[in-house]
Order: sequence, then structure tokens, then C-alpha cells
Amino acid sequence: MGPHPAVAAIRLAVRRVLHDVLSDSPPGRPPLVLVACSGGADSMALASAVAFEAPRLRLRAGGITVDHGLQAGSDARAHEVAERLTALGLDPVDTVTVHVGHAGGPEAAARTARYAALDDAAERHGATAVLLGHTRDDQAETVLLGLARGSGTRSLAGMAAVSGGLSGASGADRRYRRPFLAIDRQTTRKACLVQALPVWDDPHNADPSFTRSRVRHEALPVLEKALGRGVVEALARTARLSRDDADALDTWAQEAQRAATRPDGTLDIAALHALPPAVRRRVLRRAAIAAGAPAGSLFARHIEETDRLITAWRGQRPLNLPGRVEVKRQGGRLVLQQANQ
Repeated sequence: MGPHPAVAAIRLAVRRVLHDVLSDSPPGRPPLVLVACSGGADSMALASAVAFEAPRLRLRAGGITVDHGLQAGSDARAHEVAERLTALGLDPVDTVTVHVGHAGGPEAAARTARYAALDDAAERHGATAVLLGHTRDDQAETVLLGLARGSGTRSLAGMAAVSGGLSGASGADRRYRRPFLAIDRQTTRKACLVQALPVWDDPHNADPSFTRSRVRHEALPVLEKALGRGVVEALARTARLSRDDADALDTWAQEAQRAATRPDGTLDIAALHALPPAVRRRVLRRAAIAAGAPAGSLFARHIEETDRLITAWRGQRPLNLPGRVEVKRQGGRLVLQQANQ
């Protein structure tokens, strides 16, 4: 008799990702993968599946848990999670304590600190990949949050199945893998239940002061009641389709930027004007970031104002973008540079 269907589903998803990790790895010593685990149902299910599948593919598998220090007893809880990972057979197992700042709000600050810690652990242990337990439900929530921000196709693309680390180190461009994006939260919780895996439910996930918690417990249930229970699956499908579209437009924009860039590094107005708006705005965003504007502070309104220097020129004064980047039109050129240069 085979494993419970929920266990079989998570193992199959993990097996596929581990095969991809193997194909991405150079020959030689078996690559190491790390499971990022908070102790919740999603990441515990992931850890159990990796512990089962990795030895069968001759992969080394470890685990890491991050203590954000935001709740009383978080250090003891992180120690308990590490013990559970070790009991599953993962090695090495690491516990990292981080300091969470305030930039961008509590959720964004915690996420930034967490990924920085995961990046550091991956490089310290020489891990080829870090596996994350995000599910289809998490993806649906991310799409709704992106829709609320109104920042375009890329914000609707949700989380990628494969994405890069923050550090920019060699090999970090495909560091993060998310095996469960097609699996719902109910399946991961069932997999933990039938395997008798202890699960910790983070109270922050039910705290209405956090935006994602309100989406999870208020917005999505209302949508499902009004539109039917296929909403989560539809939102996740929207993410996949939007990511394909956004990737294609980004590739087009990269090529268009090369074609529009003059020998002196400025952008040719005529070449920009000829581009479709979706491509042109991507070119402008890329150029602004290259000039020093922080990506996280560059909003749609900044790009729209820059676009008007091309499409609605009325002799406007230079624009000031985040990061002290100045944008001005000089004759047939668009100049983006640090102010006072």
C-alpha cells in the first residue's frame, strides 16, 4: 500500500524540483539543498518530503530555521524546530537569529531580514538551492496584494517557482525553489497530520494588523463565497500567465533598451516613442534603476511622469526620482543621471 495521497503529492512535487537541482549542478560531489522551515504545516511538510526524497537521489539535504525575535519564546521555538529537522534526518541544521528593522513596514522588513539570513546560510554551507514551502494559497494571496497595489503585470505574476537570492553571489540566480506552488495548504496540513508531524501555527498569520492575514482570513473567504471555491486556483493560474507575459515583455524591453541607447549612454527619444507603452515603461524603469534609483522606491507614478517627457513633451522641468536620479530631455535625448553631475 502506497503513502497517503497528500504525502504522495508533496513527495512528487519535491522529487521534480530535486531532479531540476541535480540537472543544474555540476558533476562531482552531491549538491546540498537546504529547507527553510518555520515549523508551520507548509514548511514541515516540505522538510519531511525532502528528507524522504533527497537520499534516494543521492542529494545532501539540510535545514534552516530563522528566529525573527518578534515574539516571546521565539528562540526556544526555533530550537524545537531545529530538533524536529534533525529528527527527520536533515543535516546540517542551522538556527539563525535576525534583527528585523522597520523599512517598508513590519512584513516587508521581516521578509528582507529572513532572505538575507537564508542567503548567508546558503553561502556558508555551500548550498546549491534553498527550498521554500509557499503553497498555491500563498500565491493567490500574493496576486491579490499585487492587484491592490495596481503596479502592473509583474505584480500579478506572484512568486516564481525559481528565483534568485539577494546577495548577487555566483550561483544565486536560481537559489530559491518553491515546490508547492501548485499544492494547496490543506494538502500540506493533511500530510503533516497523517505523518504525525508536530506543527506550529504562527499567531501572526491570524493577526488582522497584518495585511496578508486580512487577505487570508477576510478577503479570500468573501471572494470564495461570492464567486465559488475556484478563486484560489484561478488566482494562481493568473500568476502563471502573468509571469509568462511579464517575462516576454522584459525580454523585449531589454532588447529595446540596447537599441535605444546612444553611444553617450543617453536614450534616443524617437526610438523610445516608437515602442509600445508597456515596453517603453519597462525600458524607463530599467534605465532609472541603472542610474541609481532604488527598485523598491520606484513606483508607477515615477515611471508615468518620466514617460510624459517622451509622449507629452511641453518643455517640462527635469524630474527628480528616488535615489537622487534626475531625468531630463535634451533635444532628442533622454538623460538619466545622478543629480549635480
